[in-house]
Amino acid sequence: MAQDDENQYLVLARKYRPQNFDDLIGQDALVQTFTNAIKNNRLHHAYILTGIRGIGKTTTARIMAKALNCTGLDGNSGPTIHPCGVCENCRAIAEDRHIDVIELDAASRTGVDDMREILDGVRYKPTLGRYKVYIIDEVHMLSKNAFNALLKTLEEPPSHVRFIFATTEIRKVPVTVLSRCQRFDLQRLSIEDLLQLFHRILEKENISAEEEALEIVAKAADGSARDGLSLLDQAISVGDGKISTSIVKKMIGLVDKNKIFELFSALLQGNLQNVLENLQNQYKNGANPQSVLTDLIDVAHTLIKAKIVPESVNAIGMSENEKNMCRELSGSVSVAVLSKIWQMLIKGLSELQIAPVQLDALEMILIRVAYSSNLPTPLEILNDVKKKSDLTPPPVYQARNEAKKVEVLTKEETVISAPQKAAAQEQKPVVEPLITAETPAENPEFSLENLVSYLEEHKKMMLLYSLKNDVSFSKFERGLAKIRLSSRVSRDFLVSLRNILAEASGYDWIVEVESGALGETIADAENARNEANKKSVQEYPIVKAILSEFRGANIETLTRKAEKEDNEEIFYEEENIS
Repeated sequence: MAQDDENQYLVLARKYRPQNFDDLIGQDALVQTFTNAIKNNRLHHAYILTGIRGIGKTTTARIMAKALNCTGLDGNSGPTIHPCGVCENCRAIAEDRHIDVIELDAASRTGVDDMREILDGVRYKPTLGRYKVYIIDEVHMLSKNAFNALLKTLEEPPSHVRFIFATTEIRKVPVTVLSRCQRFDLQRLSIEDLLQLFHRILEKENISAEEEALEIVAKAADGSARDGLSLLDQAISVGDGKISTSIVKKMIGLVDKNKIFELFSALLQGNLQNVLENLQNQYKNGANPQSVLTDLIDVAHTLIKAKIVPESVNAIGMSENEKNMCRELSGSVSVAVLSKIWQMLIKGLSELQIAPVQLDALEMILIRVAYSSNLPTPLEILNDVKKKSDLTPPPVYQARNEAKKVEVLTKEETVISAPQKAAAQEQKPVVEPLITAETPAENPEFSLENLVSYLEEHKKMMLLYSLKNDVSFSKFERGLAKIRLSSRVSRDFLVSLRNILAEASGYDWIVEVESGALGETIADAENARNEANKKSVQEYPIVKAILSEFRGANIETLTRKAEKEDNEEIFYEEENIS
C-alpha cells in the first residue's frame, strides 16, 4: 500500500509547493516585513493574508509557522526567516502532522461551536513547538457568532499562541477582526515571475516547451501560481510530455492573435462578410466565443495605448508580426472610435453570459460594432454641419454688428452724426444685463445688480434665493428700497436685507414693505430674458443646422462669451443641448 502511495502522481502545484521564503516568488514586501519582525523580536500575535485564489496564502501561512517553530539542526535555534526544513518541527509542519499547528477550513466549519472547540485549546501550552499556530483558511466565511467568539482571544491571546488567517474576500472580514491583525496583501504574480517558475519546474521534470505556449499559460493564469501550474499539468498530459503552442491554444480555447487582429481590422472597415467568415473559421478551429470577445477587448485596449504611448507596443508580449499589425491599425483609427468599440465590446460580455447560444450572440455583437465603426462621431457630425451650414448671421446679429461698427468709428474719429447715433441706439444688442433695475444718476456706483453680485461673491445663497424669488421691487435708489414680499420669506429676512445693503453699499438703507400681490421678481425677469435669448440663438444658422441634425434636441442653457475688441460679433456657447 505504501508502495502505491509512492508511485501515485503528485500534481505540480503540490509537488513544487514552496517550502521556505526563498522559494516564495513575488511577495518581497511580506518577506521583508516578517524578516524585520523576527530580527527585532517584534512578532505580532495575529496575521491576515489576503489575495486572489492560488496566490499562495495557505502555503505562506505554513512557511510562517515553520519560521516560528524551527529549532534548527542543533535543536536550540529561535525563530528564523530561514527554517531548516530538517528539524522535527519543520518536517512535521511540511507533512501536515504537527500537533501544535492547527489548520481550520472556515468554509466547512463556520459555526460558533467549531470556533469554541478550537479556542478551548488556546490556554494549553504547545506540546512540541515553540508556538501554537492557528491557521484559519477562508476566514471571511465564519459566522457572526464565530467571529464574536474569536474576538476576545484575538485581542488578548496567550504569549505562546499565534493566529494566521487567509482570505480571498478581505472586505467580508469584520473591521473588529482586521484591527487586531497585521495585514499582508499578497500580490498577483507577474507573467515574468510565472515564466521563471514554469522554466524551473519543466527543467526539473525534463519536459520541453515552446516559449509562446508558456506565455499563453502564464497569461491565462491571471497571476495565480496554482492556476498556472494546473494548466501546465493539463498541457503536459494533452501534449504527451511536450508542450506546444497549438495544443495550448486548443486546450484553453484561444486563437491565433493574428486572426484576432484581422478580425479587428474587418470590424474597423465595417466589412461584415469578412467579420462573420473570420469568426466562423476561428470557432471551427476550437476558439470559444468568450475568448474571442476577450481578445478583441484586449486588442482595443492595446491599440489605444499604442496611439497614446507608441513605445508601449514594444513592452507588450507580442510577436513582431503582431506588433506591426498593431502599429498599422493604431495609425488608421482615432482614440474616440477605439473607445466606442471598447465600450460596446465590454457591454457585449454581459450579453454573452445570458445568451442561449454564445456564437450567435457574438455574431450580433460584432455586427453591431462593425456597423457603428463607420458612423461619424458627434464631433465629426458637428464639424460637417458647420461646413454645410450658411454662416451668414441672421438680421438681428447683422444689426448689432453695424451698431458696433458705428461705435468703433466714433472712437477713432471722435465725430459722429445724429443719424448714426439714432441708428446705434435703435439697434442695441438683444441680450440685456441680468438685472435691469434703474439706478439713479446721483448714485451710479450701487445698483440692484451690484447687490446680487455681492451676495453671489460672499456665498449668501439663502438670502440671494429669497431676494430673487420672493421679492419684487417697485423702487431701488440711494438708501431707499420699496418692496413686496411673498409669504415664503423668513421672519428675519428684512433685518438681513437691511444689514447686507448697508454692508455692500457703505451707507444705511430704509426698506419699506408695500401691501399687495407679489410683482415680477428678479428670477421672473431672468427666466423671460433667457427664453428670449434662446429664441434669438435658435435663429443662428449653425444652431438651426445642429437642431435639425439632432432631432428632438433642445437648448437648455446659454453662456455668454466675452466680447473681443477686434471682433464685432457676439456669440453664444451652447453649454447643454439635449
